[in-house]
Amino acid sequence: MALNRPQMPRIALAAVCVLLVNGAMLAKPYILKTVIDDFLVRRVPQRGFYSLPAMGILYFVMVALSGFFSIAQANLINRAGQEIIRNLRGRVFKTIQLLPLRYLDKTSSGSLITRATNDVEAVSELYTDVLLSLFQDVFLILGIVGAMLAMDVRLTLVSFCVLPAMFMVIFLLRKKVKENFRRMKSLIGHINGFMAETLSGIRLIQIFHGEKERKKNFTKLNDEYYQVTSFQVWMNSFLKPASLVFENLTVAVLIWYGMGEIAGQTLQIGVLYAFTTYVKQFFDPISNLADSYTSIQSAFVSADRIFELLDQRETLEHLDEGVHVDRLRGDIEFRHVWFAYNNRDWVLKDVSFTVSAGQTAAFVGETGAGKTTIISLVSGFYKVQKGKILIDGIDIDSIRKRDLRRNIAVVLQDVFLFSGTVEQNISLDDTLPAPAVEQALDVACARDFVDSLPGRRRAPVTERGSTLSAGQRQLLSFARAVAHSPSVIVLDEATANIDSQTEMLIQRAIANVSKGRTTLMIAHRLSTIRNADKIFVLRHGRIVETGSHAELMQQNGIYRSMVLEGIREKSRARV
Repeated sequence: MALNRPQMPRIALAAVCVLLVNGAMLAKPYILKTVIDDFLVRRVPQRGFYSLPAMGILYFVMVALSGFFSIAQANLINRAGQEIIRNLRGRVFKTIQLLPLRYLDKTSSGSLITRATNDVEAVSELYTDVLLSLFQDVFLILGIVGAMLAMDVRLTLVSFCVLPAMFMVIFLLRKKVKENFRRMKSLIGHINGFMAETLSGIRLIQIFHGEKERKKNFTKLNDEYYQVTSFQVWMNSFLKPASLVFENLTVAVLIWYGMGEIAGQTLQIGVLYAFTTYVKQFFDPISNLADSYTSIQSAFVSADRIFELLDQRETLEHLDEGVHVDRLRGDIEFRHVWFAYNNRDWVLKDVSFTVSAGQTAAFVGETGAGKTTIISLVSGFYKVQKGKILIDGIDIDSIRKRDLRRNIAVVLQDVFLFSGTVEQNISLDDTLPAPAVEQALDVACARDFVDSLPGRRRAPVTERGSTLSAGQRQLLSFARAVAHSPSVIVLDEATANIDSQTEMLIQRAIANVSKGRTTLMIAHRLSTIRNADKIFVLRHGRIVETGSHAELMQQNGIYRSMVLEGIREKSRARV
């Protein structure tokens, strides 16, 4: 997590405050040592600076300075830490947006959500709660060790005789704690994904009375998470008392050794008192670290997960790399294309076809034939293993992704609408003028129903457009595609979930927008593609028939059989 330039002065000033705070804290035991040895034991006359009142005032000044600089360092480090977390959260969100579909197909949404929320928050706690004390404690420990060595080397060695045993305990527990946190982060990702999936499919769950089964699955995840967190609670309850045991054991050993030295008149009682104070101060940060140990391990595991995501630089989509193309004509060519999602099972096998600019091409075939895959490849969401895809004679892999997708608009069967307004869902918060939005509504035949909404273009849209009908969502999706003036329109089952009347509106809209644009269509309703210039029939990843509706009907092939079967189904439905 790199620091930017505005953060560096704050960190440097905070470091100065830490040194001043620790200096004040280290001075207090020495002042008490002087009072005990000089004034109370040896009865040294009180003169000037070395008088009891002067020492009392000096002690009060040290306490006041320590409090003032503690406040300053807390504000400085917390502000710098929050800026780092803000930048980190922005980088995580940007990375997620640029992840290719091939990566997203293999990664659950719950895992990504957890990294963007829970993991970032865990790192934030490290900066705001742990780093401040850790930063101070490291300097304090170094200062205490230096002061103790300067006063008496033998007592220092005696004081640290229990440290090897303490570090051994920490070393043995470290691996288990880290593994436990990895398991916990993974489970919280599964829980987040399960919750998101449940909310998205709540209607289906209620329709099929699946509440009991979903609750059973959630209970299983919840119980696993409970077991993992129980171990964390046990660790928190163990480390703090363990540090206190080591502290008291050290003080006991120090007093046992020191009293013998005092009896032999080789050690002053003030030095022993100062050492016991320094030991307690030494174990205070150790005790704080014991309290924060699990938080630190959690933050480290979260940081590993975050940077595992951020390190996907080689797989990220680089939207501005490649040949700049302002406007595409729309000539599309597939040249011996082979494609598989897993590099083994070929979805497309030696597919070749051409669609000239301004033409309407339709793809039909059984489920799994590769129709939607062709659409995804045209938009540059995946790279082919063999062959080439050309637009206007340019390999799409060499065209800037931003330019390619600006010229291609896709209308999917499953329409996704964002929370906001009708206008925001059409423009996608782009700098589209209001007349362009109005024109898109007219072309998409969505004017009538939008005008009937309260607020018209500024009517609120709930999450996923749940208050709109399937046909209304589809019309808005079509208006969204048209508003950005694409060169290529892609319709992926755009009329599958709408009624006949809305389908007529869509057909009119398609006729309007197709003029001067290349249109690629996928439809199970063969009536919607009769007027297509070219129809490609796919089977098992290959194009087996090509031609217009009339040409294909003259052939006694798959397309003719599909049309006749559709006519028979309509006849049976009427009966």
